[in-house]
Amino acid sequence: MIIYLHGFRSAPASIKAQALQRHMRAKGLDEEFWCGLLPPEPDAAIALVERRIARCRAERPEVPPTLVGSSLGGYYATHLAEKHELKAVLVNPAVVAPLSLEAYVGPQTNLYTGETFDFKHGYIAQLRAMDVATIARPQNFWLMVETGDEVLDYRDAVAKYAGARQTVLEGGDHGFSRWTDYLDDVIAFAGLAAR
Repeated sequence: MIIYLHGFRSAPASIKAQALQRHMRAKGLDEEFWCGLLPPEPDAAIALVERRIARCRAERPEVPPTLVGSSLGGYYATHLAEKHELKAVLVNPAVVAPLSLEAYVGPQTNLYTGETFDFKHGYIAQLRAMDVATIARPQNFWLMVETGDEVLDYRDAVAKYAGARQTVLEGGDHGFSRWTDYLDDVIAFAGLAAR
């Protein structure tokens, strides 16, 4: 199972989530993909994903899920992968989410659903509490960044995930413009085979 974690102000309708889901469906792996709408509150988002992880483990204990996280979803995936000893693919992850998201405290609008929500100051403390200062299991991570990311400095991620598999591509943007080139590799990293 691949559990996809979208970014801040994003949704399951995001371009990367939809591309991966379509690709997996074409390979007969539609049942191996899950992407839920993450609540704006970090603790609630983590709780939602942890329920999904628990369900995956109960249904198929021999096949642990793999996390795929983009931007803030990458920050969440790091916390969850370390806590639950899972593999994770991180796409332009928000390495310093508590700092980078402080500027967004207040009313926000989801870019895909149009729903408005209040990103509260208390959420920053929740993000700080789930920070992973040092990656204990770098072998469980695959970092994917583009140097042209206009939102986050890719060098922060390269330093944080030292020792992990890393794909660093020149140019691009925060959306990771070459995502579709790596879908088969992401599926393989998750240990899934086409049916």
